[in-house]
Amino acid sequence: MRPNVSRRTFIKGSVAAGIAIKVSFLSAPAQAALVQTPPLPGPDWLKADGKPKYRLDAIAKVTGGKTFARDYRARDLENWPKEQAHAFMLHATKADRIFEGIDLSLLGDDLKPDRVVLHEDLVADDITIPGEGFYGDVFFVPKGQTARLLGQPVALLVYHDFARYDAAKRLIRFDDTVVRYGGKAPYSHPAHYGAARYVRIDGGTPDADDRYSPLKDAVIYGGFAGDEPAWPAAGEGNAMARGMAAAAQIEKEISDAGNDLLVFKHKYFSQSVDASAMEADNGNVWYDASTGVLHIMMATQSPYEVAEVSASLVSKSKFHLKEVDLKVGYTVGYGTKDHSIFPFFCVLAGLYGNGRPVRLANDRYEQFQMGLKRHAFWMDNTLVVDRQTGQFRAMTGHFKNDGGGRPNFSFSVGFVGATAAQSIYYLPKSDFSAAAIASRAVDAGSTRGYGTLQSMSATEMMVDEVAEILKMDAIDLRLKNVFKSGMKNTQGAIPAGALRNEEILLKARDHPLWTNRAGKKAAFDAANPGKRYGVGYGHVQKDYGTGAESALAALEFDASGRIRFAHVAHEIGTGTTTSQAIMVGDILGRVPDETEFGKVRWPQMPLETSDEPYTMSQEDEDKHSKNPRWTPSFTSPMSATNSVYYLGHATRQAAHALVDLAIWPAAKSLWSRGIGGGSMTPYSVRREDIRLENGEVNAGGLPPLRFEAVAAEAHRLGLVTGVTVHTFNRWQWTEAEFDIPNAGRVRLPVDALALKYGDGASAETRTLMTLDGWQFVDRAAVHYPPTQRNNAGVTYYAPMATLAEISVDTATGEVTLLSHHSIMECGTQVVPELVSGQIQGGIAMGIGHALKEYLPLYEDGPGDGTWNWNRYELPRSKDVAVWTQTVEILAPLSETDPPKGIAEVVMIAVVPALANAVSHAIGKRFYDLPITPEKIRGALA
Repeated sequence: MRPNVSRRTFIKGSVAAGIAIKVSFLSAPAQAALVQTPPLPGPDWLKADGKPKYRLDAIAKVTGGKTFARDYRARDLENWPKEQAHAFMLHATKADRIFEGIDLSLLGDDLKPDRVVLHEDLVADDITIPGEGFYGDVFFVPKGQTARLLGQPVALLVYHDFARYDAAKRLIRFDDTVVRYGGKAPYSHPAHYGAARYVRIDGGTPDADDRYSPLKDAVIYGGFAGDEPAWPAAGEGNAMARGMAAAAQIEKEISDAGNDLLVFKHKYFSQSVDASAMEADNGNVWYDASTGVLHIMMATQSPYEVAEVSASLVSKSKFHLKEVDLKVGYTVGYGTKDHSIFPFFCVLAGLYGNGRPVRLANDRYEQFQMGLKRHAFWMDNTLVVDRQTGQFRAMTGHFKNDGGGRPNFSFSVGFVGATAAQSIYYLPKSDFSAAAIASRAVDAGSTRGYGTLQSMSATEMMVDEVAEILKMDAIDLRLKNVFKSGMKNTQGAIPAGALRNEEILLKARDHPLWTNRAGKKAAFDAANPGKRYGVGYGHVQKDYGTGAESALAALEFDASGRIRFAHVAHEIGTGTTTSQAIMVGDILGRVPDETEFGKVRWPQMPLETSDEPYTMSQEDEDKHSKNPRWTPSFTSPMSATNSVYYLGHATRQAAHALVDLAIWPAAKSLWSRGIGGGSMTPYSVRREDIRLENGEVNAGGLPPLRFEAVAAEAHRLGLVTGVTVHTFNRWQWTEAEFDIPNAGRVRLPVDALALKYGDGASAETRTLMTLDGWQFVDRAAVHYPPTQRNNAGVTYYAPMATLAEISVDTATGEVTLLSHHSIMECGTQVVPELVSGQIQGGIAMGIGHALKEYLPLYEDGPGDGTWNWNRYELPRSKDVAVWTQTVEILAPLSETDPPKGIAEVVMIAVVPALANAVSHAIGKRFYDLPITPEKIRGALA
């Protein structure tokens, strides 16, 4: 059976019928405010060329303004009570012993909590965990049972004042007598989470029809026999059976390979890590029983899901619920605050606060204990290479990833890792599988890299070793097998646009770090006894997006030319608020005067959705899409590197539509004034000639117009002066047709449109604006990408390559990073400084993964509550070659190149580059990450 892999389907139908909850994005408008809007920038934040001097939020941050969710208390939130309560949780540190209860006697009467909440209290109040298993089956460990995972909460302790809360928490921490256990019992973690397999055999050449591929035929889904995946039987029946027959054919060719082929096999391991976002998980919740309103202030990357799932949780309980009021502050999560269970523990705290706002905020020990982790991966790879030509003939990879004791996105992370394993190479035959395993470990989720860091690092380490065996230059081997534009990936899909990996490889091959590596090694090793010099190369291309990306954006201007901009995107540290505003400026010639990010209430978009973009059949989607107000998904969380391209698509389409429907006709009206059609008539000026820069409108040599004058004319004429769009992408953009007054039938790469008309619009036109001053335009036709494109796995890639220069101390095993140089292609840079920041931060994160960061999975791991940064080693500035790092970014092919999502790819290439550099330095290869001094000393012993 195919597992449910949607990021959002687990909330389908979650809101109880008959309850007027304003968080349903199916039919009712949402009530929410985003605390992060404002802050506003200073008046000098833009340079003369319209580019930013600093981030939109910079002044608020450096002057201590409240920006992050963690900064807020009840007294800071309008209309909240001023008395702030606090809560913390007790956790199970054993998963093989029966939980018998808690003993709080050491607190005495003075520090006794004002309320203790246990599993049995939730049962009594009809509170069940939401999500049909996505978050597990219980919040707290029930008495008489074992914990589903190490670190699972067993109780929530609520205090009405901070002083007693703080004293109790300090006293109780690390005391192993508080949580009481009985006898031993079997582990009770869930069943394994899913298995998927991607098999492809090309048609003999890259451009021939595939004999079998997931896109053409099917992804293969399996079950489990114990801890091993169990696949369908091979045969000539359905598509999955034929896929297994293709897999068997590949396996037979590998086993029958002759001496002319190198069959290289090896196993690799990538460890569990903590993303270590500086802001730990936190939330503040006030349940007002008198009004039935649940007020939430939350750190999250997925605010819609928090609102919807909270509504489900409370509306099905004994607590009366009328409305959810969600507020979201800035946050940083690297994926760990995307669909985390933590917000719902905060909701529980608020429900049992006795009318007080309750703040539940992890300290760093607690964050290690229950924060989402990057998955540990075990990879069993085989690469078949022609010994004479160096051409790759086939590759297989069979992966397991440990998702811990809650499903979360473990299955999705596994198969994304499998679909990425080909990295930058064309593979005529491939067979990649992923099995997501349940265990008692802390749960892992959609952490930065989403399985691709693990799988592509292994591929790059493998390719480097194959080059060594074949006595070939490692970059030359890559050039022989590089994935080129128009070729198919291992899912059988042709990626979007130009793939420029060959260009990057040629630049890397000519870089002095590579060309001089042999001579420099000889000189360095001779001059530094006990130390060894090495240079390594890593090159990857990372997908961005989820295959179901949706967004909303609204742009409008008043008669004075003042621009207002609203977007569903909210800030998680990537600079999206800055880049989205700059995108508007790039198209309209002026950045918005007013911005609202993280907008939740969209009354002008009365869309309906079942939120099943991955699992709905084509037949059902065709039926639904006949409804002009239906969409496969309402909006996406801030994740999957989706800001600049996918969420930015909504921004760009709203801005372009405003130019088409308002700026261009209004400017033409002004240029055409006067006898004989004014100054415009003698020229031949087309729509594509228009330019908006520095607050002026220009076209084809006509007199420049101030934006304010054009805006006033658009209002006078009653033209469109506001545009709201909804977009949807399934590895291809949806397009729809709309009948627009004075413009006729228009086809746009959006699936929903709302318009606002200028002050001079006719009374008849103005009567159309019934939704908060907007007209929702029912589309005349829509063209959604076929659901079969779900099997494409990915069609959008961003590439990154890194050369790492190191020295290894053979006595201590310490690796010193001397310098590193990266080459990447990211399309058009919206804000180059933000791209630079992503590269620097991402590379630092990758260095930590390669050389330092490690979490044991089970009893000695973070679930025991004793882990902090005193035990978990992060890279520091001295470890990342902060002053000797360089980067080259390929220029876009033209000014029309779209920007690419690069926040994840920037951290990956340095991981295999370092592993390959260590091998060059000491002649020893490592297959398990991280490569620690202890491992190096052991290899050299």
